Amino acid sequence: MFLLLRTGCTPEERNNLLRGLEEIGISVQVSEGHHRTVIGIEGNEDRLRDMALDRFPGVEKVVPLATPHPLAARESNPAGTVVEVGPVRIGAGRPAVIAGPCSVEDADLFVAAAHAVKRAGADMLRGGAFKPRTSPYLFRGLGKRGLQILRETGDAVDLPVVTEAMDTRHTDLVAEYSDMVQVGSRNMQNYPLLEAVADTGLPVLLKRGRACTVTEWLCAAEYILNRGNAQVVLCERGLVSFDGAVRNLLDLSCVPLLKQLSHLPVVVDPSHGTGRCELVAPMARAAVAAGADGVMIEVHPDPVHALSDARQAILPEQLESLVPRLHAIHAVLGPAADTP
Repeated sequence: MFLLLRTGCTPEERNNLLRGLEEIGISVQVSEGHHRTVIGIEGNEDRLRDMALDRFPGVEKVVPLATPHPLAARESNPAGTVVEVGPVRIGAGRPAVIAGPCSVEDADLFVAAAHAVKRAGADMLRGGAFKPRTSPYLFRGLGKRGLQILRETGDAVDLPVVTEAMDTRHTDLVAEYSDMVQVGSRNMQNYPLLEAVADTGLPVLLKRGRACTVTEWLCAAEYILNRGNAQVVLCERGLVSFDGAVRNLLDLSCVPLLKQLSHLPVVVDPSHGTGRCELVAPMARAAVAAGADGVMIEVHPDPVHALSDARQAILPEQLESLVPRLHAIHAVLGPAADTP
């Protein structure tokens, strides 16, 4: 089982607890997070229950290890987690719309895109400054200059911004310019990066690995939660498939499944999930109907000339038509009837 220590737990309370556990032969593993300490303990379960560990000074909660991801499990927060990114509340009911170009290509184009998604009703602005590409010869982002453009533009249009951190060396830099840090599909199981992103204290958008199970995905989230950062949003973006008709196989069944298994909000990326602009709107509507807490959509003023993911980007006017439909679907269906 796990012991979650209070945020204000004193060093004396912590050391007394550890000393007491070790003196009676309880195996202890301490994880020091940025905001909270988590103590894994192992021993005779009957004896541990008799100790009433939740009454010890400094202990906030005792979490039984019923799954490999106890902190992400629904039981640890049955009411569900609401992730706050500035004024945007993901998981609070109204589906959040995160939109913008795949990459920050240049200042003028990105500013135009940002104003367009703002007019269309987007809640957050996305844009990549560090881009993971299959070939090293493709456009891989503007780096720090891209982050600066992202921040300045987000402030100008009054939208919180989210962008990807690809490397532990860039985590602090990304955190300096963003309101939410994204961990991309390729890095879902990059555990040092997960911990570094958690330690920024910012909300984290965790994309599902392109060939990862739901359990592996929740275990990746556990790395972030274990560091004391509870502000995690799961993002379904499609799985690798044998069928070349679409870029990936978008797994919408995971949305209601995750609502049963976990308390974390779930958003869906139909842009990467399909790789085809004409499929983005139908799958975004289906995602909200399935109970998703939001969608993440690539929008570009001139998709034909986009430097990355041109085939899957929709036009601003298409987003403007889509957003009210998403809210209408949510208003009619509300939370999925079979979720907790």
